[in-house]
Amino acid sequence: MSSADGMTHFKDIDQRVWHRHLANMFLSLWEFFYGHFFRFWMKWVLRQMTGKCELQRIFDTYGGAQRTYRIENSLTCSKNKVRSSGAGLSGGCEPSGRNESVLQNATRVAENEVDRCIVNIMKEKNICPEKDTRCAAPSDCHLLCRAPHTWTVVGRLICMRTCLLQITGYKQLYQDVENVRKRPYDSANAQHERLLLKLWSLLMPTKKLKGRISKQWADIGFQGDDPKTDFRGMGILGLINLVYFSENYTSEAHQILSRSNHPRFGYSYAIVGINLTEMAYSLLKSEALKLHLYNFVPGAPTMEHFHQFYCYLVYEFDKFWLEEEPESIMYFNLYRERFHERIKGLLMDCNAVLTLKT
Repeated sequence: MSSADGMTHFKDIDQRVWHRHLANMFLSLWEFFYGHFFRFWMKWVLRQMTGKCELQRIFDTYGGAQRTYRIENSLTCSKNKVRSSGAGLSGGCEPSGRNESVLQNATRVAENEVDRCIVNIMKEKNICPEKDTRCAAPSDCHLLCRAPHTWTVVGRLICMRTCLLQITGYKQLYQDVENVRKRPYDSANAQHERLLLKLWSLLMPTKKLKGRISKQWADIGFQGDDPKTDFRGMGILGLINLVYFSENYTSEAHQILSRSNHPRFGYSYAIVGINLTEMAYSLLKSEALKLHLYNFVPGAPTMEHFHQFYCYLVYEFDKFWLEEEPESIMYFNLYRERFHERIKGLLMDCNAVLTLKT
């Protein structure tokens, strides 16, 4: 790729970024007017026409990630009046004192309060389970979710248990990932040191590391003699991800490490791996992973699911890099951005499930 071609690529990316900002601006304007003027009246008209509240209509119409995403939006945008703890609520899902409604607070309810929160939502929306004798137990939620057109009135609300676990679980997952990311690599921490040495033994099982400080670290893609300096951006999270991929997909890790040493299309395996940790983290933070996780996890997502997504990025980036045949590693940021845009496009699909298929 010539310098002129490189500049053209950069201009294309600038144009796409500008178009995305413009689209986001119009979307923000629409959301403002819809949320403050149109939404209330549209909900009122539809309730008069169908006899169902917005939550019931969502359960009747959508499935999978679309259902959870729309339920979350409905609860978050709720303008229902704030209730006090003495207004007939059963404890879970009560307003937190920040001028929130019962429905808004449902998106942050603790896992052990979810069932009581569902009862409060039913009271808030005037849904009476006694009118339906085919009540399903909360343990039947996963069965109800698979057959939306056969749901009973109470079934719709009980199935909300899965939605609430996914919604609140995503928020908790981000907090868990953030807490790990903030922990710097500490060479005085024996656990950190063991993890680093484990990475070497997983990737180089037949080659003995001569010393903790060694130029050998470059063999697996670190920049200096001491890898700890390469973890500054993502903290211990970068190392945990590298070890997770190497331990759970050892064969694939060896193949990718080998390809990263290609004389023409090579790249620094560990450094790129840490860079992809940052990509996974930023996608989680921006909530771009919601549709994927809502489709992939039938409950609260955990760190395990974040690690699995990271493995998908590592595997797919290696394929992407070799397919693109970049002229030089100097163009890494350009191709990283293109790969990032590709992943974000895939994550916008309401049926997105991005898992590593080997």
